[in-house]
Amino acid sequence: MMLSKRLRVSLFSLLTALALTSCSLSDLPLVESKPEPERNILTGEVGSNGKVIAIKFDDTRAAHPQEGVESADVVVISQVEAGLTRLMGIYSSNYPEQVGPVRSARISDIDILAQYGRVGFMYSGAQTKLRPVIAAANLENLSAERNPPSIYFNDQERIAPYAMMVRIPLLLEKAENVDLVKSVGWSHGELSELAKPVSRVKINWPNASYEAIWDEEEQRFLLNFNGAPNLSKSGLRLGSNNLIIQIAEIKPSEYGDKFGGITPKTNVIGAGKAFLLRDGTITSVNWNRESATSPTTWILENGEPANFATGQVWIFLTDQELEISYPVVEETNGK
Repeated sequence: MMLSKRLRVSLFSLLTALALTSCSLSDLPLVESKPEPERNILTGEVGSNGKVIAIKFDDTRAAHPQEGVESADVVVISQVEAGLTRLMGIYSSNYPEQVGPVRSARISDIDILAQYGRVGFMYSGAQTKLRPVIAAANLENLSAERNPPSIYFNDQERIAPYAMMVRIPLLLEKAENVDLVKSVGWSHGELSELAKPVSRVKINWPNASYEAIWDEEEQRFLLNFNGAPNLSKSGLRLGSNNLIIQIAEIKPSEYGDKFGGITPKTNVIGAGKAFLLRDGTITSVNWNRESATSPTTWILENGEPANFATGQVWIFLTDQELEISYPVVEETNGK
């Protein structure tokens, strides 16, 4: 009898506890999981995926320090007349108030940009023979030839022809037909086991050079331009943990500058070798692009996709051999 009474009490207590627990759980507010933040397609970093614009920068010593390069999602360096280089910044998430110095378009720009869709192209001008080619391309002409001095202006601290700047926000208002950014062939992910440690890589053109030097503290490759630190106007040392050196055919084109120099054309359609620099390493990869509007694929030597690190992407287009310095491995105990 005593046992039965105790059993009834225990069951009553258990049921009461369950009822109270049920009530308390139902009264709790629902906790919704936060959605993943938007990431920029090109950099893999948290950011928007807006209209894609491209800006042509002068890249001579007289044009340095450049303004606004550090805000680009992608930076492309290509060869122009006299073996010099020019730089193109591609923006889709961060649009600075002003950038420059801005210079003229070249024939190679059309194929470089075609894989991005309809791009808003900002540049100072183009030679007469090239203008109809640009007009026929899938580009929104946002150049100084079509816009007033309130948008394209000369920086009084610079000397012409290295002084022209552009105010991006004013041009974005006119970029109604420009596409939103899309994938152009690379993906972000883990470092490949095929990667080798590297300390320094020098990229050459006939009359210009860049050096990429791994900085352990900043965890990125810092850039030198023609033997000196490559600084932006803001004082930031330019560089990234995402550098691609794309070996491409460079041949004379039918175009030239006003001084009689022949304009080279870089062929970015087809296939070839490349090198990916990230996380203090260098990896040999193969690039392939079937047509002007096709994305460029980047494949490891074992056939797997080459993963990029997150961050700004620099692409160096050259046809010359690299100068590669590997870390010195100190031998100890006779090993």
